[in-house]
Amino acid sequence: MATAKITKVAADKAAPGFLWDTEIKGFGLNTTAGGSRSYVFAYRLGGREAPKRRKVIGKHGSPWTPDEARTEAKRLARLVADGVDPMDADKERRRQAVDLAFKSYVGTFAKGHLAREWGPRWVEVERLLEREPVDVLGAKPLPKITRGDLSAVWDTLVDRPAVARLAFAAMRKLFRWAVGRGDLERSPMDGMTCPVSVPSRDRVLTDEELALVWHAAAVIGSPFSTFYRMLILTGQRREEVAALPWCELNRTEAEWRLPAERAKNGAAHIVPLAPQVVALLDGLAGGEKWPRKGYVFTTTGKTPISGFSRAKSRLDKEMSRLEAEAHGGADEEAEGIAAWRVHDLRRTLATGLG
Repeated sequence: MATAKITKVAADKAAPGFLWDTEIKGFGLNTTAGGSRSYVFAYRLGGREAPKRRKVIGKHGSPWTPDEARTEAKRLARLVADGVDPMDADKERRRQAVDLAFKSYVGTFAKGHLAREWGPRWVEVERLLEREPVDVLGAKPLPKITRGDLSAVWDTLVDRPAVARLAFAAMRKLFRWAVGRGDLERSPMDGMTCPVSVPSRDRVLTDEELALVWHAAAVIGSPFSTFYRMLILTGQRREEVAALPWCELNRTEAEWRLPAERAKNGAAHIVPLAPQVVALLDGLAGGEKWPRKGYVFTTTGKTPISGFSRAKSRLDKEMSRLEAEAHGGADEEAEGIAAWRVHDLRRTLATGLG
């Protein structure tokens, strides 16, 4: 058995076969008959009776110089000393990076649990998880997610208590489901307090306020300009309008057929489209022939719109400007606009129709 301290010179001159390092037990260089050289680490777990395993560190050259390979061999030796199989550790690291990455695990959870247990709303909940927590947690592996990471998620939802409570319930179930499957030892949400309940709301916009929303929407730009006007005219929920596909619309019948799987209450229904709505959709479609594929409101052409908080902030700012202009630019004469939520547009239409 050839032995020597593995250096660049020794590696370049090594004859076919194994050259074992004299300083680190198990660290070696394997040279093939064709001249290919790879660094390896040989080890046993469980004493002499256990079978010897050999892990390939990497090929000689960039990035695996003798020094880099030696550092890696020391790391592997520490794992073995702690009773950890380096090959199993690598598999687990790859599993965490791919299968247990939060972004991909949301899809696993949606198909494995939400689709079977949450009824028609499961698609809405999956979209919420993909839209809110994924923006913060990204591809971070489930075992590495801390309470601090989750607090960052709730911070983004502080002005949307209803969404925060739904996200909290869905994520708590996700982590518990992961524990039940053996993908996680313990949920990072154990002991966390659910966000405060949503206060009852009865805000109805006045005609003057509704006019401000309508005119301010025209200034903030497409697609949110048409999006807010459609909310005013149809009285439908924000998520239902935001994710509206063209295939649900029928221009000839002036109808929007909302399927049960997209409706919050799980019941399919038909939304009549007033002439003003048809005109708005004609504007988006570029004519009277509406597409049959894709989303009505999109900035990418592939996904529905998002960024509702930023859009609402721009809308509120523009409403304040328009109100000030109505008073000749004198801010002290403008009464100011009372706080309102997008859902208030739905209540305003229902009240008006009533």
